[in-house]
Amino acid sequence: MILAGAMALSVAGCSGSNSGNETTAAQAGDSGTKTSVESGSSEGGTYKVGICQLVQHDALDAATKGFMDALKEELGDGVVFDEQNAQGDSNTCSTIINNFVSADVDLILANATPALQAAQAGTNEIPILGTSVTEYGVALGIDNFNGTVGGNISGTSDLAPLDEQAAMLHELFPDAKKVGLLYCSAEANSQYQVDTVKAALEGYGYTCEYYSFSDSNDLSTICTKAADESDVIYVPTDNTAAAATEIIDNICRPANVPIIAGEEGMCAGCGVATLSISYYDLGVGTGRMAAKILKGEADISQMPIEYAPQFTKKYNKTICDSLGIEIPDGFEAIEE
Repeated sequence: MILAGAMALSVAGCSGSNSGNETTAAQAGDSGTKTSVESGSSEGGTYKVGICQLVQHDALDAATKGFMDALKEELGDGVVFDEQNAQGDSNTCSTIINNFVSADVDLILANATPALQAAQAGTNEIPILGTSVTEYGVALGIDNFNGTVGGNISGTSDLAPLDEQAAMLHELFPDAKKVGLLYCSAEANSQYQVDTVKAALEGYGYTCEYYSFSDSNDLSTICTKAADESDVIYVPTDNTAAAATEIIDNICRPANVPIIAGEEGMCAGCGVATLSISYYDLGVGTGRMAAKILKGEADISQMPIEYAPQFTKKYNKTICDSLGIEIPDGFEAIEE
């Protein structure tokens, strides 16, 4: 009887050593399902990574995919992901981050500026990597930003050369007089972009006017006003606008007002041209940074912000044809 009882305890102890609730990255890739992060730090070489993405649209989706693909390539089944989407709500970003902190994940990916700001407020211990963030000094309130955040934050920037975006607008529309700057006032990096582009455009002799909307609820009204009063509209890399390109296109194209967009995904939805990066490649770069941190090969506090390696002039053939705009050599058509 004593021997039988001992054997039963032994079997129970073995069966409880692996609950089976964690899904490896390799398994997640095969099934296509999202994995969940359990409370506690990494065990047995398995790292737990929380992903907070502000909203679903092509650019941010591509950055998240690139990040996950790169980490899976580096760590195989040694990493699990908890991928969460805030559906455009900054408060939800804070809730997601707090859950990651409670779960004691090993690293947080903050995809877009509000997600990064929520992560900064949520923890100063867990490593945080941002991606799809335009300017970290503006996003995090750092004066005289020198390229390295320090502490527990680093990441990648989607900042395209704004003066070159202005130059591209001038190349395509040299006879235009008034440029409308359409952006979400709730996004600090959007304000930074339109301010910079405005200064460059005024150097070419354009008159520029701000058209800011607070959220998607007043976008239609503000966009209609911009279309009525502008020859060309510039829309920066802006997450709220990116999630509502159909609304913008339905207003601006019938009004015969072309749009220069800050990134390719937005241009595919409502723009005629863009100077853009590959958000997938940006995510891959972020994933490689994460692998170095998780494997102890780099100190996040000393990792400078990394930037996209190249920028490409692209155009939307469908919208250009619809508006009768001829695109010069040197632009690539966006794949439909």
